[in-house]
Formats: sequence, structure tokens, C-alpha cells
Amino acid sequence: MNTDQRARAGESAAIQSTQPAQPAPAADDAFRVALNDAALIELRFENRRVLLAPHVGGAIAAFYDLPNGGNEGGNALHWLRPASADSLAACNPLGMASFPLLPYCNRLRDARFSFDGREVDLSADGNAFDHALHGHAWRRPWRVGLVSPTTVELHLNHEPGGGPAHHWPYRYEATQRFELDDAGLFVTMSIRNLADQPMPFGMGHHPYYPRTPATRIHTNVRAMWHATQDLLPTLLGAHPCVDALASPEGLAADTFDLDNNFAGWSRSATIDWPDEHRSVTLTADAPFDHMVLFAPSAHPDLLCVEPVTNTVDFLNLDAPREDIGGGVLMPGEIIEARFGWMPRDLAQSA
Repeated sequence: MNTDQRARAGESAAIQSTQPAQPAPAADDAFRVALNDAALIELRFENRRVLLAPHVGGAIAAFYDLPNGGNEGGNALHWLRPASADSLAACNPLGMASFPLLPYCNRLRDARFSFDGREVDLSADGNAFDHALHGHAWRRPWRVGLVSPTTVELHLNHEPGGGPAHHWPYRYEATQRFELDDAGLFVTMSIRNLADQPMPFGMGHHPYYPRTPATRIHTNVRAMWHATQDLLPTLLGAHPCVDALASPEGLAADTFDLDNNFAGWSRSATIDWPDEHRSVTLTADAPFDHMVLFAPSAHPDLLCVEPVTNTVDFLNLDAPREDIGGGVLMPGEIIEARFGWMPRDLAQSA
């Protein structure tokens, strides 16, 4: 077994050794039973459930309500697109409900950047994309910390190395704290620079939502980053979707072919299913001042509205900080920010 294999085995063992005993799924929770993954961690508040997959990039596998106050006899009501048993078996973060973005969000051109007089090359980091994508935390197992019925903390300690998802040259530690209550699901993300030099950073989460022909998005943004065919930013400017998002009707998810970043986000967005008489509102703290909207016309089942702190390729763009986001952590410095999803189900409250 080589050094990289031992490191990955050690990470997996750390998860397994700290994995708390989970209660058996309630008899009415057919969804969790069908996933058939003992490594999932469950949060419960009344009939509300969250399933976390620390072994799959520290991801959220599902966020849903059980029907009829938790009584047997109906399907789970999902606020995020749920993971499938196949995606869990394959440990595929892209098949989860949402996964963390650290230590940067979205793409870096040619998997390279310069910072503080240093050239950083991430091209051999095991990322299977032309441009380094979404950092590496989503491709690493997370360690389980604090656990209670409504709260879980997941931790990641990064040591630079030659193995896949270890090429980021700065040491850091990160935490995700998940809290479930009657208002919804809230996530506090933090990252601390453990290196002896300044570290650039970005963070966010990558949620998928159920998408139907009736789905609409309501939010306010200042401008959209237009992009090349390989989704690298070209200019920040106007687009018809900006006005549509702010209109009373909102933006229909099928109106445009979008995979774009937006600057000047109001830090609140509502995904609405008017035909189902329900919606979920995403809210966030600063510095989640940027938003990604992914609504591809070629995949009408996919919809992402993502809270992020930086736009695509922020480490290579020559643009004002307010337009590109991101930040720098000095040695020992930590940043923490919270976001969450608040469901509203008019059908059940009627």
C-alpha cells in the first residue's frame, strides 16, 4: 500500500471509527429504507428529516418531510432532489442533494492560478474536468464530530500531498454544522487557514432542486457573468433573466439555457412549485454574495441555485473584488458563514 492509499484508508477509517450508532429508520420512512446505506446520518425534527453522507464528500443526501405528520401512507416530500441508492453505492457526490464547495467554488481556468508570487498547478489533482472544478472537499470523506437528533458536525482536515484531491498547497481545516428545526435546515460552514502563509479561498454549497415544467425562481441579482462555451467568464453585464428573476412571476426554470454566475446577489432566493402549492427559500449570510444558477435546457430535470462566495475563475480574473468575490485568509484566520433552506407547504397547511 503506497502513501496515498494509506492516507485515503486513514480518512475512511476515521469516518468509520467516529460514526455514531444510528436509530433504525421509522417504519413510515420508506425513503430512507430504500436507500439502504448504513453510513447515512439522520437528523430528525418532528416529521422533518435530513440524511447526511459524510463518506460521499460530506454531502446532504436528502432533505424531506414525511407525509401526514409522519404517519404511514404517502411519499416523502423532497425539498432538494434526493440521492438515489445507485448514487450512494457509487459514492458519487454529483448524485447527492447538495455537496460542499471548498476551498473554492466552480472552475479555475486550466486548473492553474498565481497567488502571492506562487504558481499553483492543480491539473493532476484527480479532477476529471478540463478546468479544476468545485475544489476538492466534495471528493473527500468527512469525519463525523458532534451528533444529536437535530445537529451534526462534519470535519475535514486538509494536508497537501500528491494523491488525488490533495494537491491544494495550503493546509486548512473545515467544518460543516447542520441544524434542523421547525423553520428548516441550516448549514454553518467554516474554514481555518493552518498554513504559515496567506491562503486564497472560496466556499459554497451545490444544491439540486426538483425541477418540473412549472418550477420558478425568485431572487434579486445585480448582473450576470456571461461565459464561453466551456463556461469561463467573459464579462459581467445585463441579461433578460436578471429582470425575470426579480419579477413578481419569477423566472421559469425552462426559459433560458443557464449555467452562469451572478454578482450582487441579495442572499435570498425562492424556488417555487406553484402547481404543487409549495416552495423553499434559500437564505445566506455574507460573504455568500454570489449565486450560481444552473438550469440547462439539455437536462430539464436539473436545477441548481447555489450560494457561493466567488465567481468562476476568480483567482485569474482581473476585476473588482465585489464582482468576483473570494477572499484571503491569513495564517490562523478563520471565516464562518451560515445559509439555510426554509420550506413552505401550502397544501399541507390548508
